Amino acid sequence: MEVLPLVALIAGSAAVAGVARRTPVPAPLLLVAVGLVAAYVPGVPSYALDPHIVLPLLLPPLLYTAAVDSSYLDLRANMRPIALLSVGYVLFATLAVGYAAYLVMPDLSLPVALVLGAVIAPPDAVAATAIARKLGLPNRITTILQGESLVNDATAITAYKVALAAAVGVSAGWAGGIAEFLVASVGGVGVGLLLMVPIHQLRKRLKEPLLQNTLSLLIPFVAYAAAERVGASGVLAVVVVALYLGHRNWQVDFQTRLQEEAVWKVVAFVLESVVFALIGLQLPVVLKGLGEYEGPAAAWYAIAVFLAVVVARFVWVFPATFLPRLSARIRRREPDTDWKAPVIVGWAGMRGVVSLAIAFSVPVGVPHRNLILFLTFTTVIGTLVVQGLTLPPLIRALKLPPKDVQAETLAEAQAQSEASRAAEERLTELLEQPENSTLPPPLADRLRTVLERRRNAVWERLGEVNPVTGESADDVYRRLAREMIEAEREVFVSLRDLRRIDDEMLRALLRRLDLEEAAAYRESG
Repeated sequence: MEVLPLVALIAGSAAVAGVARRTPVPAPLLLVAVGLVAAYVPGVPSYALDPHIVLPLLLPPLLYTAAVDSSYLDLRANMRPIALLSVGYVLFATLAVGYAAYLVMPDLSLPVALVLGAVIAPPDAVAATAIARKLGLPNRITTILQGESLVNDATAITAYKVALAAAVGVSAGWAGGIAEFLVASVGGVGVGLLLMVPIHQLRKRLKEPLLQNTLSLLIPFVAYAAAERVGASGVLAVVVVALYLGHRNWQVDFQTRLQEEAVWKVVAFVLESVVFALIGLQLPVVLKGLGEYEGPAAAWYAIAVFLAVVVARFVWVFPATFLPRLSARIRRREPDTDWKAPVIVGWAGMRGVVSLAIAFSVPVGVPHRNLILFLTFTTVIGTLVVQGLTLPPLIRALKLPPKDVQAETLAEAQAQSEASRAAEERLTELLEQPENSTLPPPLADRLRTVLERRRNAVWERLGEVNPVTGESADDVYRRLAREMIEAEREVFVSLRDLRRIDDEMLRALLRRLDLEEAAAYRESG
């Protein structure tokens, strides 16, 4: 791809995503809609998805950033429902949707229909994470959806390879398919387990934040490529490494954490925006190859496959939710649930760019390849638009209990209070040591003041707000601190303009103020 179209794609996607943040419409939906329209605007170049770019270059960093931000403990606590969705449901959807397509389309052989089923079986990691984040779903539902989307791509890609082998006549049978699935899954987890500890130790020993962040950007690609090189699942390798590193991120230098968080936020924002824009931009490419299937028949096939995808998910989700709860052990171990949670999980099965990338990777010689590509595209668009647009009102209609912000703030305050008590005891011990006796009392008092401020900041969020401005004491502190810092910043700039200090000194002074402003912001929550 030429440089200018690529820059235009990134800039346009970022602009649309930025606009979406000011609207109630989730960014993925607006990006897809704009992509669909832009595909037919004169002068817009053709953007054809290349699976050799999407799978090894876009998927690893997207999975990595989603997994690093996930909670390993929450995922482990919900391992049963996550496994039932990420493995069981994907295999069930492959068979159910594939067989439904086989019944509806008489020209389609069963192996080719199963290829289609495998391609559109996995809900998309990016779509699930982005929409769940926007909607503020209850923690357990969000964890289950995120956990499913992190692992299901590996299941779908393996199922696709097995179905494709059958479609081209080189299948090794059910035993061979099961063996390939086991090799891919166990191998992917194994590669992740082998890599995660050495990578973490290297991260701990690198003290230069720039080197640390360079390593961080390489990790998902290294894990993915290493697993794929030995015939294992690169997706699982990336997820395993990312979960381990995210769980132990506190052991890394603070400067690295701050820079890394900023870097990955930018990477995730750009890649997510580009991915959803690319989905909409595929419309001309897909329609161009449709050929003999143009007309009402193609529309009917698209509707039938979309309905099969939606129905199959509900058929799996409800029994998978309630049948295991017949076991008393599971009822004791897991929180109680009602019918509302599986309705949300069932309706949140949006498909995305991974399905399209797999569809584009179907070899040209496979029968009905263009039809597979068209049906994948319509299913992705259908789930994103229909389910994505109706999910917010569905959640509001079901009146799911919102997050208890007061309880979360109270828990945070109690945790901060315990940590501050430990820090105060440690400070007392250190000040009694001879090597610290030279510390002037004002600096020791400053340490205590900062500690006290940090301890009180969370409790103040529980206090009353100003009836006029609506600000808490915490908000007022933050505003006044920033106003003071801004006054200092203006003086520094004016001194530079008067040539009383040079630009190098200005940058050093501004950086110090920036760090103090960040500290004031973080102290106040």
